[in-house]
Amino acid sequence: MSITTKTGDDGSTGLRSGERVGKDDPRIEILGEIDELSSRLGLARLAAKLPATAQALEDIQRVLLRMAGELASVGVPFKEPLQAREEERISADIGALEAAIPLRGFVLPGRTEASARIDLARSAARRVERRVVALSRSAPVSEVLRRYLNRLSDYLFMLARSEEAAEGKMEYA
Repeated sequence: MSITTKTGDDGSTGLRSGERVGKDDPRIEILGEIDELSSRLGLARLAAKLPATAQALEDIQRVLLRMAGELASVGVPFKEPLQAREEERISADIGALEAAIPLRGFVLPGRTEASARIDLARSAARRVERRVVALSRSAPVSEVLRRYLNRLSDYLFMLARSEEAAEGKMEYA
């Protein structure tokens, strides 16, 4: 099987449901943004010094694959939609990191290679969230998916700070 199908030569692409939409469709834009976010997370994972950070970033990438599948499933139920447990887990992980690394003010991002890469991913996560919120105004989007995205940038912020704290390089603005 070739990945080159030529079916998109007319500027359209297929959703998981089989529906064809323009490559500039807002849903396709989101899928591209999720792909970019996952790629940024992969780079950050390679730079992470802490094994727990690397594992967390990989776990997020796996959730993003499911998120993309869910968003590409218009009119067809997706077998593995995001569940409340993903949102609960990310919230608990944020709380644990906040307890371990109390913030005392604004942080100057990018003090280590890993934290800089995670902060770039955080910016991409915020862009995905904005796009999903915009889509949700005209099409149904899971509340759990939206809440997970709302937590994700906070989680990435704290993961970046944990990398900096581990190297004694956290700095306040």
